[in-house]
Amino acid sequence: MASSGEEPSSGSPGRAGTGPEAAAADAAQLDTAEDFEVLEEEGEDEDEDDLSELPPLEDVGRPAPPREDTQSPEQSAGDAAGDPQEWLDVLGNGLLKKKTLVAGQGVDSRPQKGQDVTIRLKATLEDGTVVEEEPALTFTLGDCDVLQALDLCVQLMEMGEKALIVSEAKYCYGAQGRSPDIPPNASLTLEVELLAAQDAPDLELLSGKEKIQLANRKRERGNFFYQQADYVLAINSYDIALRIVGSSSKVDFSPDEEAELLDVKVKCLNNLAASQLKLDHFKAALKSCNLVLEHQPENIKALFRKGKVLAQQGEYREAIPILKAALKLEPSNKTIHAELSKLVKKHADQRNVETEMYRKMLGNPSAAGSPRKCKDKLPWSIPWKWLFGATAIALGGVALSVVIAARN
Repeated sequence: MASSGEEPSSGSPGRAGTGPEAAAADAAQLDTAEDFEVLEEEGEDEDEDDLSELPPLEDVGRPAPPREDTQSPEQSAGDAAGDPQEWLDVLGNGLLKKKTLVAGQGVDSRPQKGQDVTIRLKATLEDGTVVEEEPALTFTLGDCDVLQALDLCVQLMEMGEKALIVSEAKYCYGAQGRSPDIPPNASLTLEVELLAAQDAPDLELLSGKEKIQLANRKRERGNFFYQQADYVLAINSYDIALRIVGSSSKVDFSPDEEAELLDVKVKCLNNLAASQLKLDHFKAALKSCNLVLEHQPENIKALFRKGKVLAQQGEYREAIPILKAALKLEPSNKTIHAELSKLVKKHADQRNVETEMYRKMLGNPSAAGSPRKCKDKLPWSIPWKWLFGATAIALGGVALSVVIAARN
């Protein structure tokens, strides 16, 4: 969380995709009413939520011992600085390494998760091209507000320490990179100095405007992770945003601020549902959709996603009316049309299968097994022998009546 309260630059590797331009691009893509497959509103936590169902976020475990066979150009750079410390394999997989260049003030001075930390940062590509320099980058440690490489390694730094971090693309900008300066699958070398650490502000004391800005910043970070197809981290960011929105407050908010906070909550819940759907967490996604619909019963995106969740669970009979309601609100939406048509066909196929199953259970032959000789024959038809007998009896009765009448 930036100490200035302003949105960070979109060019910063520390806060990818959270600047005003990136936020506007995200909003345009996320809030489109045309493509429901793209993240459209903005998600929440699993309720805030069912994160217990999700794979755990990568975090700093017990540091693995330095590997003697690890050699790299970056290590040579560190040695050139005169530092004897070996490289630390932070996660034990060789993809994220840290080396102390200047020692800090001791282990006890390390920052804690949830604190706001300020660092000096210089990021370079493998060829030495500088892609970013930040004299004072502030963020909340452990909230994934910055590159994972920074979030993980700064937790291991001491106050005043200067360190060199070498990270594979997985913990930076991944397969997509960052246009135009960071290519796809690019490794980064980060020179970092830990300048300060302090407790984050009390959420109960934030003004309405401050709470909205902070929640939107976390939400936009979730949007960034969604676009990177990192749905677990996206859910984590939406969860944090929702906890901020739902936190108690000792400050009175204006009606406009209350309305804006609700809008942020709905966006987070919608995008949360989209992320949960990507991970096939149908129960959690259904919960998120229902929370949106509690506030906005005619929210098209929540209706659409709820219909999709129910369809994924095979509940076609429940899903179809929900999608029809969404289509009624936006008749021109081709995505809803396509999904509804697909569900109607699946529902018809399901009913045919069930009918055939009941037919077999009751011992009735299949329609395809032996064609009926008389298609017009009704199930309540009376055998012809019975009809002949009844006719004979009736005629006998009439004749007897005539004879009796004649005698009289």
